[in-house]
This record gives sequence, C-alpha cells and structure tokens, in this order.
Amino acid sequence: MKVYTYSEARQKLATVLDLAKSEEVIIKRRGGETFKIVFSKSSKSPFDVAGIKTKATTKDILDAVKESRTRKSFGAE
Repeated sequence: MKVYTYSEARQKLATVLDLAKSEEVIIKRRGGETFKIVFSKSSKSPFDVAGIKTKATTKDILDAVKESRTRKSFGAE
C-alpha cells in the first residue's frame, strides 16, 4: 500500500493512477480525511449507453464525426 498526501497525489496523478492498477493507493488530506484509489477495468465500450438503441454502425458514427470536424474547419455550423 502506498500513501500520498493530497499535494503529492495532485502533482503525480498519472503515477498514482498507474500504481493503483497493481496496489492499494491512499490519499490523505490535511484535515485527516483519507481516500482510496480503486482501479476498475471496464469491459464495455464508452459508446455502450444503457437505454439507447440504434441501428448506427461504427462506420456511420465515424462518418458523422468526420463530417462534423470538416464543417467546423470551414467555419460553417
């Protein structure tokens, strides 16, 4: 188990999160509060939203994103 102060954790956040993948990480605040960082691996896609059903394919989504980026680059909205 590794313990960081709030300030240390803030300065080394990437390191703290990487370490939390393999061991328990505790962050202590000046007032005595303690927090535990828990690694959780999600097996779902971030686009897998509960309650929303669509027939859109990955290609449809990528085409829509590409189109929106193209319109913004030309200043049209």
